[in-house]
Amino acid sequence: MSRKKLPIGIQTFREIREEDHYYVDKTGIALRLIDEGKYYFLSRPRRFGKSLFLDTLAELFEGNEALFRGLAVHDKWDWTANYPVIRISFAEGVMESRAALDERIDYLLAHNAHRLGIGELVQGSVSSRFSTLIEQARLLHGQRAVVLVDEYDKPILDNLTRPEVARQMRDGLRDLYSVIKGQDAHIKFAFLTGVSKFSKVSIFSGLNNLNDITLDARYSAICGYTDEDVDTVFAPELTGLDRQAIRDWYNGYNWTGTSVYNPFDLLLLFDKREFRPYWFETGTPTFLVEQLVARHIFTPDLSRIAAMETLLSSFDVDRMSVEALMFQTGYLTIDSLMRMGARVEYTLKYPNLEVQASLNGALLEGLTGDPSVPAQQTGQLHRLLRANDFAGLQRLFTAFFASIPHDWYRNNPIAQYEGYYASVFYSHFAALGLDIRLEDTTHKGRIDMTVLFNGHVYLFEFKVVELAPEGKALQQLRDRGYADKYRARGEPIHLVGIEFSRDSRSVVGFEVQSIEAS
Repeated sequence: MSRKKLPIGIQTFREIREEDHYYVDKTGIALRLIDEGKYYFLSRPRRFGKSLFLDTLAELFEGNEALFRGLAVHDKWDWTANYPVIRISFAEGVMESRAALDERIDYLLAHNAHRLGIGELVQGSVSSRFSTLIEQARLLHGQRAVVLVDEYDKPILDNLTRPEVARQMRDGLRDLYSVIKGQDAHIKFAFLTGVSKFSKVSIFSGLNNLNDITLDARYSAICGYTDEDVDTVFAPELTGLDRQAIRDWYNGYNWTGTSVYNPFDLLLLFDKREFRPYWFETGTPTFLVEQLVARHIFTPDLSRIAAMETLLSSFDVDRMSVEALMFQTGYLTIDSLMRMGARVEYTLKYPNLEVQASLNGALLEGLTGDPSVPAQQTGQLHRLLRANDFAGLQRLFTAFFASIPHDWYRNNPIAQYEGYYASVFYSHFAALGLDIRLEDTTHKGRIDMTVLFNGHVYLFEFKVVELAPEGKALQQLRDRGYADKYRARGEPIHLVGIEFSRDSRSVVGFEVQSIEAS
């Protein structure tokens, strides 16, 4: 196979097909959706290919046959029927008031009317103008209209830090989307997509016929690239890259079916030939970090959260669970599910090393109030761990906790939380992207944290004491024989007992016992 152009940032199906870019064929999925239903909703994180999929649907319904030659849908589509496509996208710009939203909607409706040859819409309410647009599109083109909505929720998400404005945005969007159900007779197909899933009551009031395919296993790979896609479509790009490292860094996003890679990450990896957190760097989750810190989230728990389907599938401006926020924005993904009668419980995890390392780096800033911490501390931690310099590790963490200003402790309730110390400690290791096992189960109990790195096994036990070290952390590791679980690996094992003082807010105990490889 010869190399093609990398479609970095390109969301236009026509450009990808006409200018010889790589394309992962999603048209079979599109055909299945069209054949089996009419109204769909899909939630996926940012930069996952939602806009490209909508553009593909648009070109298909508009009958642009030449673009689909050689693709799964080509020989199964009726190219004699062309449908008027109404496209609404809130991807551009940031709207900071209800007036700005209304202005944007007016523009979108007018633009669609002009593009479809309808002319000027009669002035009136948003709902009446949208209804007229759909009806006139069918009347003029002789076919029912297709309605495609991209980034349906962006006006709300852009204003989450201002709840009153967010509520106004929600109400304005509800007026717009409520039209879709009433125009059923004039609509052939409708597809709405965005990052979040707001409750139907709050934003899709009346539009209860939407088929939510977000957690439908059949459509887990509707956006993103699968392992098979990487090995076939992108085979020419793999030379010189560690295939397993590609999986570890970027694969793992899952919506109950096939796991996928974020396209943005892979395309930039193939272009730059360097492993970096490309997706994470495009949007620092400041609001999310603030929410996690404010709610005293024990950061080790983020890699093993359990949540019910109802909690994951929706939230509102006035009711946002951390689990839903992290899942819908792509910082957690589905690890497994358990059906309990009529209900489903999901276990969530970090999708890959990129998210684990980058999010924990950002959390360190939130936990310490110092943006310089992640780069300085984690770099030094990596060097000390590679050298097995435990005295250096003790000095590093002792100095780190001592460097946090007393005013910060006094003004931030998170620092009074008992899990704070272990959270900071864990996030340092997680920010390195290491192989970490939390609450590691043995037949004699659970190890607080296991780290596998550089041919060594590190077993950590954390204790919080009032003031003076008590030696109980290391003693527990010894007494319960936690090392036994890892002896068969034939690697050196290090038992590390760490004690934090609640009174002095520092590391007061740091004991190590090393066991040579057997």
